[in-house]
Amino acid sequence: MAAAAPGGAAGLCRLLLPLLAAVTAAGGSRGATGGMLYPRESPSRELKELGGVWSFRADFSPGRAAGFEQRWYRRPLRETGPVIDMPVPASFNDITQDPNLENYIGWVWYEKEVLLPQRWLQDDLRVVLRFGSAHYYSVVWVNGVQVVEHEGGHLPFEADISSIVQGSPQIPCRITVALNNTLTPHTLPPGSIEYMNDRTRYPKNYFVQNIRFDFFNYAGIHRPVVLYTTPSVYIDDITVTTTSSESVAKVQYQVSVVGSTLYSLSLSLRDQEGRVVATGDGPAGELKVPNPNLWWPYLMHENPGYRYFLEVKMQAQANEALLEDIYTLPVGIRTVHVTSTQFLINGKPFYFHGVNKHEDADIRGKGLDWALIVKDFNLLRWLGANSFRTSHYPYAEEIMDLCDAYGIVVIDECPGVGIKMPESFGNKSLQHHLVVMEELIRRDKNRPSVVMWSVANEPASELSPAAYYFKTLIAHTKALDPTRPVTFVSDTNYAVDRGAPYVDVICVNSYFSWYHDPGHLEVIPLQLTAQFENWYKTYQKPIIQSEYGADSVPGLHSDPPLMFSEEYQKAMLREYHSVFDKKRKEYVIGELIWNFADFMTNQGTTRVLGNKKGIFTRQRQPKSAAFVLRERYWKIANESSCLPPIMKSHILFL
Repeated sequence: MAAAAPGGAAGLCRLLLPLLAAVTAAGGSRGATGGMLYPRESPSRELKELGGVWSFRADFSPGRAAGFEQRWYRRPLRETGPVIDMPVPASFNDITQDPNLENYIGWVWYEKEVLLPQRWLQDDLRVVLRFGSAHYYSVVWVNGVQVVEHEGGHLPFEADISSIVQGSPQIPCRITVALNNTLTPHTLPPGSIEYMNDRTRYPKNYFVQNIRFDFFNYAGIHRPVVLYTTPSVYIDDITVTTTSSESVAKVQYQVSVVGSTLYSLSLSLRDQEGRVVATGDGPAGELKVPNPNLWWPYLMHENPGYRYFLEVKMQAQANEALLEDIYTLPVGIRTVHVTSTQFLINGKPFYFHGVNKHEDADIRGKGLDWALIVKDFNLLRWLGANSFRTSHYPYAEEIMDLCDAYGIVVIDECPGVGIKMPESFGNKSLQHHLVVMEELIRRDKNRPSVVMWSVANEPASELSPAAYYFKTLIAHTKALDPTRPVTFVSDTNYAVDRGAPYVDVICVNSYFSWYHDPGHLEVIPLQLTAQFENWYKTYQKPIIQSEYGADSVPGLHSDPPLMFSEEYQKAMLREYHSVFDKKRKEYVIGELIWNFADFMTNQGTTRVLGNKKGIFTRQRQPKSAAFVLRERYWKIANESSCLPPIMKSHILFL
């Protein structure tokens, strides 16, 4: 990705200086501390959404450092120079007609002024500013006071701003955000800056942001920004795990409270009709649920995605007053277990027939869009897909909520994509990767839809440092969450993959007759069969075909099938499916098509307005392959004895 020159190598250092100084001052990557409960309104909590139009300014100065040097956060952004309107949530890249902003690398600034209700300014209330995500490195000020820094583009962060807003009750709350999208060998995902020094071919100080992943590096405030309140003594975190038998389920819980040691806790677990089915008290314990409704995946049960609701009520003494905080957490009761040949949910074999996705759409880039989210879930269920992987980063919490509610099974992947350079396997990168997994598990640990963690996609796992890197990373992930299996997605040869010994499930990406032997569909049966047999013989672990597919330009037809035609995409799928059908009787436990929908990438000679491997267009219109996959997925679902009669009649209709 090309960028305007910020004054040579020294300029690049200035571009990154605030980021590097911040990390150095903090002692490097820090572990996730405290809870990160999704903000929900309750009798004790209020919520104010800050989405809409914000003021925006990209720092085009030499070195991209003018905003810090001139302290733009000290006064309204509009007083520092020209600003434009920018929607939040959204990526900034595609909003304007300015090509310099489309491919901008460096610091951009956002700002919004907010009036707070008078009742929020009481001493016994906390006011918290929360970002669902911002890409990539964020520094946030409120009324000119720095309140939080965060590294990483796909996970939430927040700050208690009570002392600032309660100390200045008569002025608007001015929220300023500086955001840097530069990727280095030690960020996640990694990248590198390359200077083009040939003055006969490039302008002075010309540089590009190199990346080793095949999707556009959209940037901006991508997910909701909210202000919410809690009492000064509050429920900070809740952790839930579940076990079950035929007649009773057990819900183990831990609750942390911050602000006082003098408090009491009472818990009520309600079913979907609002009936209390179990009660408890204290910060840790176990609830027993007789005759439970288990959380089942879509198409595996007539009532998929069943959730109970755990109401946690805290009462505490503070400043001679009685404070109360109430938080309700959705809970799904389900178990996950992996054998050498099967993936079991609630003790029954589960076969992943699903998709890989991207948070990607016209204009808004990676910005959260409710209409698009609901459309995608409708398409997933129309398709008969029961699962997806969050390729290649954690998706929005709002998406994950619907997975829980609809019974869509999730392989939850961190942003560990493009880890190709040897320097990205060093201690600095590893420490940051460990923190990212801490943040991801803290966010999604209670979700029944999340059945497995993925710590990376297509790393250079054949490199020598990869063995220690993935051994450490996977062990850390398992220590954080012993209840779920862990994987990473490999495109490395089975014989030299140094990370595979440490995973619970083998996930393999392969593109036979596309990137390998392009145009030769006839090689797929032999090569795919050998792939499965070699991996299983070596590791004796169940296997998911985590990516496969072909580009197709919608409306381009060829018979006999030629590459990029809709017919070729269909033919490739059918060749893969014939092998899947043989091997899923043995140890293959899933197939995830690449990709659900076309998506934007960097420009290149093999990319015509993005990656065209979607079975739907970027505008969510089906290609011919979508109907092939729909027929297959519903047929697989029909083979399950758990499928309710109404679903089986739908198969007959198809």
